[in-house]
Amino acid sequence: MAELWIERLERPGLYVTDLRVPGGHTHCLHGPSGSGKTLLLRAIADLDPNEGRVRLGDLVREQLPAPQWRRRVIYVPPESHWWAETVRPHAAHWADDRLAALGFERDVLDWSVRRLSTGERQRLAVLRALARDPEALLLDEPTANLDPGNTEQMEKLLRDFARERQAPLLWVSHDPAQRVRVGDAEHRLVGGRLQ
Repeated sequence: MAELWIERLERPGLYVTDLRVPGGHTHCLHGPSGSGKTLLLRAIADLDPNEGRVRLGDLVREQLPAPQWRRRVIYVPPESHWWAETVRPHAAHWADDRLAALGFERDVLDWSVRRLSTGERQRLAVLRALARDPEALLLDEPTANLDPGNTEQMEKLLRDFARERQAPLLWVSHDPAQRVRVGDAEHRLVGGRLQ
């Protein structure tokens, strides 16, 4: 069970002195728009320049090449990017049980990306991340474009993943009820600082 530990992480608009997410736990992050939630997730994932220390268990982010770190600690943005015409090439191993858990048949892998609705893209982006077998997930509003039924399926899938894989999840959500449902702890970010 690897803990995600952030120490003195800073960049313009962000200063987080200490944040720990134990393996198998989901910590929810919330705060007003522009408070630095996305900046924090992107900094943890080493997508933007920042200073500080981030660890996943014994792994120290600063001691790994960024692509290796990002394969272990995957950031799922609110709007995913797709580079191939169809869904299938975006991940090597799409799990049938996970596709079904989010309401998809296997034929979705042959769909054109242009055909997908915003909610379908959002669900498939999470499945694409899970197909890479991450050790931690950074989720930026993963259910923002989903109806209540799909939101419930997504929450269950991610809770099960965290528990089974003993992976830490840091989940941005503006929905107080969702934070109660999925979170083991909540953190409020205001002006780039945890309150």
